[in-house]
Amino acid sequence: MSEPLARLGLSVNGIDASDQNIEVATQHADESKLTINYRVGTPEKLTSKMDKFDVVLALEVLEHVQNMDHFIDATSALVKPGGLIFFSTLNRTIQSFLLAKIGAEYILRWLPKGTHQWSKFVRPSEVAAAMKKCCMEILDIKGLVYSPIKDTWIIRRDTSVNYFVVGRKPDD
Repeated sequence: MSEPLARLGLSVNGIDASDQNIEVATQHADESKLTINYRVGTPEKLTSKMDKFDVVLALEVLEHVQNMDHFIDATSALVKPGGLIFFSTLNRTIQSFLLAKIGAEYILRWLPKGTHQWSKFVRPSEVAAAMKKCCMEILDIKGLVYSPIKDTWIIRRDTSVNYFVVGRKPDD
């Protein structure tokens, strides 16, 4: 998401725990003549070192972290008062197991086999509860549904597989 946002003229900071991912992203941004401040790290490690931001995106990360509550707390700490936070992840349902795990990894091969552990998928209620503990106001929860007929992704109310949770940090 860093590159499309930078193309829109936004000031973008991108973080990733992998040195290699940051190196590849930096090289690609340079080749595209985009100014993006990439850093190696995690929200937990960078919270005390980074400024606060108007908008924070944590997309398709929650299902990979060791401690979701701690990650949401650290990520929420990066949001300015009045700012927004967006989480996207996979729901822990039978549909997500069949579509996101079996379908995406083994049948369609969109992802390498073993990318996801279904037991680490997260229900929307769990994300919302963790955000509320961080004093984040939940603004919306929406699903992201793939339409094979149109070969496109559509935002819907159906959160059974992929979904977004949007929150706002109250003003001080």
